[in-house]
Amino acid sequence: MRITVNGAVHDTGAQSLAALLVELGHGATKVATAVNEAFVPAALRAQQTLNHGDRVEIVAPRQGG
Repeated sequence: MRITVNGAVHDTGAQSLAALLVELGHGATKVATAVNEAFVPAALRAQQTLNHGDRVEIVAPRQGG
């Protein structure tokens, strides 16, 4: 299926947000996630299904000031 991840079109076979994070190399990384502009807590990522056309945002914290 085709989804948008952080503004870029991405083809994936992942059925859940958790699976997508693993596919993209963020499996163990602490990140914030949203699907279609709705925040998805880490505890619910495995239950969050993905559908063709979804918009996913993945944000990693950065140090700085």
